[in-house]
Amino acid sequence: MIAVKVENLSKSYLVGHNAAKGGRYTTLRDVIGRNVKGFARKTLDMIQGRPIIQGDVVEEFLALKDLNFEIQQGDRVGIIGRNGAGKSTLLKLLSRITEPTKGRITINGRVASLLEVGTGFHPELTGRENIYLNGAILGMSRVQIKSKFDEIVDFSGVEKFLDTPVKRYSSGMYVRLAFAVAAHLESDIIVVDEVLAVGDAEFQKKCLGKMGEVSKGEGRTVLFVSHNMAAMQALCSKAFLLNDGKLVQVGTPPDVVSSYLNVGSKTLNNRNLSQISDRKGEGRYLRFISFDVVGSDGYSLSDIPCGNKVTFELNFQVFSNEINNLRVGIIFKDQNTGNVVTDLNSYYGSKEVLSCKKGNHKYLFTINRLPLAPNQYNVGFIATSGLQVLDWLKDVYQLTVSEGLFYESGQMPIDKNSQIFFTEYTCGMTRCNESTNN
Repeated sequence: MIAVKVENLSKSYLVGHNAAKGGRYTTLRDVIGRNVKGFARKTLDMIQGRPIIQGDVVEEFLALKDLNFEIQQGDRVGIIGRNGAGKSTLLKLLSRITEPTKGRITINGRVASLLEVGTGFHPELTGRENIYLNGAILGMSRVQIKSKFDEIVDFSGVEKFLDTPVKRYSSGMYVRLAFAVAAHLESDIIVVDEVLAVGDAEFQKKCLGKMGEVSKGEGRTVLFVSHNMAAMQALCSKAFLLNDGKLVQVGTPPDVVSSYLNVGSKTLNNRNLSQISDRKGEGRYLRFISFDVVGSDGYSLSDIPCGNKVTFELNFQVFSNEINNLRVGIIFKDQNTGNVVTDLNSYYGSKEVLSCKKGNHKYLFTINRLPLAPNQYNVGFIATSGLQVLDWLKDVYQLTVSEGLFYESGQMPIDKNSQIFFTEYTCGMTRCNESTNN
């Protein structure tokens, strides 16, 4: 049975801007003329029933563009995309908070939505009264609400403040009670935005478990927006990827998450770091210029078998006369989830404090048995001096670790979803071409 069907769905908004004068001197006549034109436009909009937009220039912004999809009853659908992709707009349309500009939405069943802190709550009413208010909005009788009341209160953990007006609740308490109401009252479709990030870690885990329970056990449909890729893959059976208001991919969560993390990926086949402009740090004292992965035979590798000996070569240039207390590091992230798996750091490897003069330097990290599990990893580089970040490149290289002979040693590789440090590696400066130029 189809729970949600969307056909040719589009949503546009009118956005106002103040006209830029390009440095021209603004006279009183300009101000009066602009205000008269603005007043005339707003009066016409009001007469014709259009929204009144502030600004001298009004343009149309298309938040969603011709979306078509179907969601079956009992599906757990994750919706991902960068900020501004249209995720929250889509949920507002499905929750009937706003109307589409074009297209048709067919929904079978009651919808309970949790799109922002306090959705559907009246701030002057107590927690107890808001539970009954939300149930009434969902079309439930007082008897039905009362039968679920104790479960809602127990799940939310706000029993002590149940008769306190919710305007005095913290944002976390708001979310706890709001989610408890949405999950326990008899709604057929639950729509949840990123608001669960407001709660503590224990409650987030509890919420994810509850959403899985109501979907698998009770056959209810869940639509979930989150930037937590691990939670998305654990909970959802299907995923949508939105980009610039368009539905660009529908598939399994691992496939869609991989596509999302690879959008705009800055993979460097030649491992040249000097031309990258998207970098953080001072930039005046040090700059990474290249990176290489070398096997035991001295040749560059593009695919590293798990358990093999490998050396990571990191080349950088120092511009100041001397940098003291220097630390350089390599950060590895799971490409599928974006989680940090492990890192290499010059201080932890050698326990030495680096001091580098002006010139080109090469730093080597050598690992006798690579303990990374077979997977794709995004690699970043960072250099610091004390608390000062000198250069920082995030996710600029994609490293492939393939199946290897690590298991023959009787050991286990680092799980790709864990976060621990390499325990055995050697490192140090091997070459220093110092410049005498001031």
